Amino acid sequence: MCAFLGFVNNSAASTVTEFILLGFPGCQELQYFLFSLFFGIYIFTVVGNGTIVLKWDRRLHTPMYIFLGNFAFLEICYVSSTVPSMLINILSDTKTISFTGCFIQFYFFFSLGTTECFFLSVMAYDRYLAICCPLHYPSIMTGKFCVVLVCVCWVSGFLCYPVPIVLISQLPFCGPNIIDHFVCDPGPLFALACIPAPSTELICYTFNSVIIFGPFLSILGSYTLVLRAVLRFPSHAGRTKAFSTCGSHLMVVSLFYGTLMVMYVSPTSGNPAGMQKIITLVYSAVTPLLNPLIYSLRNKDMKDALKKVLCAMRIMQTS
Repeated sequence: MCAFLGFVNNSAASTVTEFILLGFPGCQELQYFLFSLFFGIYIFTVVGNGTIVLKWDRRLHTPMYIFLGNFAFLEICYVSSTVPSMLINILSDTKTISFTGCFIQFYFFFSLGTTECFFLSVMAYDRYLAICCPLHYPSIMTGKFCVVLVCVCWVSGFLCYPVPIVLISQLPFCGPNIIDHFVCDPGPLFALACIPAPSTELICYTFNSVIIFGPFLSILGSYTLVLRAVLRFPSHAGRTKAFSTCGSHLMVVSLFYGTLMVMYVSPTSGNPAGMQKIITLVYSAVTPLLNPLIYSLRNKDMKDALKKVLCAMRIMQTS
């Protein structure tokens, strides 16, 4: 990791030593409002996902909730890779970020996003096994296999992006150094390069497409098989229960992948800067905020466990 950061920092062709992240320009009152809004989103996201991570009930120590607990922890890391620096940037007068700091943020933001894609794919596979192979599910989805899948998601997510980041960091940046965004994003960075880099852009967009569409096709395949199996269920109650177990995950997948594909799959999408910021906010801040609500409010076990926690808290307060 140190060698990787040193390689990024030693971009000999660049004269730019720092970037200016414009963020959300506006009057002072607007900046205070945005700070309060994003700070509230961050706190609720950390608390909501942190509650899931605690796994307060033994009934939730199953493969599905092991994945969900890791996914919730991932969401805390994911939102922490951008929102705290964005809050500092809102209150800052200079709004600068160092060259190395920019690419460190780039690395963690996109690595965690990639890890989320892998986790969504693994969780879809878990639902496929539970619904399509219920008799073999306990023997396949063992605790050891869960740990292996979790480790593969984390490790693979952090191994995907060093190559694109090193390629972009070695481009010559000779000014201007103003990024019209609140994060270090590849699109604005390519626009600031002194020379066109079509081959590097093609490599990066190919990376993005493979990382996005690979897990997405896996999710699509899992739910295609789930749908075929559910439609064969003899009872309406059985079909309703099966769809209910998948509903939360499908809502998260739709929200996350919908915005992600609009943003990164097509290099010619031509989204204006303001729209890019809104789209990035949705999958980097809003989706992690909604995930604990979606999973908790649509899942009976989660709601029952939450009620037990609230009751225990009331007893502690009154004692």
